[in-house]
Amino acid sequence: MELRTLRYFVAVAEELHFGRAATRLHMSQPPLSRAIRRLESEVGASLFVRSPLGVTLTPVGAVLLDEARALLGHADRVRVRVRAAASAAVLTVGLLGDGTDPGVSRLAAAYRRSHPGVDIHVRDTDLTDPTCGLRAGLVDVALTRAPFDETALTVRGLRTDPVGVVLRADDPLARHDRLRLAELSDRRWFQFPEGTDPLWQSYWNGGGPREGPVVRAVQECLQAVLWNGTVGLAPLGHDLPAELAVVPLTDMAPSRVVAVWNEGDTNPLIRSFVEIATAAYRR
Repeated sequence: MELRTLRYFVAVAEELHFGRAATRLHMSQPPLSRAIRRLESEVGASLFVRSPLGVTLTPVGAVLLDEARALLGHADRVRVRVRAAASAAVLTVGLLGDGTDPGVSRLAAAYRRSHPGVDIHVRDTDLTDPTCGLRAGLVDVALTRAPFDETALTVRGLRTDPVGVVLRADDPLARHDRLRLAELSDRRWFQFPEGTDPLWQSYWNGGGPREGPVVRAVQECLQAVLWNGTVGLAPLGHDLPAELAVVPLTDMAPSRVVAVWNEGDTNPLIRSFVEIATAAYRR
């Protein structure tokens, strides 16, 4: 039973869809399906129930998933320990946005337990670079929010958060239980500086061109709302000053929290970090 085949199996089991698993693994679907069939033959039992809508795990598949995750985690730890023995093990992580997110706290605790000898460097970045310095080689892996240009990058989804509009608490719209983007069409929105990833800018502008002050950091966004009555979007569930309010948007796509790293980077520290992050954010 090869580790590579087990990684294929875990990807299908987590995505519950061969096509999405193949995309995640950067391979085509036919060889992935063949590898899973060979694994089922080796195990002597079906691992998935297949249907046109996707796949579900069989009881045997559920048992293998737990064992495969444990085995792959152990293999990653072996690689990390060997690498650490050869040289100092350092991983630089880029963070965008709220570093107090419970997912970050759970991830930090779990990673310390698994890799006590790894030195983690954290680079907190502003809102102008959703990849947190990844393309510039400033970080090894980033915890950020999509969408952005994913060319030459590998992206793993961790969580989705509903999005709302941030308003002054005394704004008449703040009394609503929910709003639609069209109700904000006459408002000024904050903008990101010229050269910011256009997919990122478009998402946080609700998909259309807007006018308003240029900001670079979360606090600048909040101050623009507080002082100028500017509106902007933010994930729900974050604490805000009493002078501000957030109202859910019914027609806004959720914000995706993701881990992202450079395509083809085989650093085992990154692989281990992403797997632990996937579990930490799933809770």
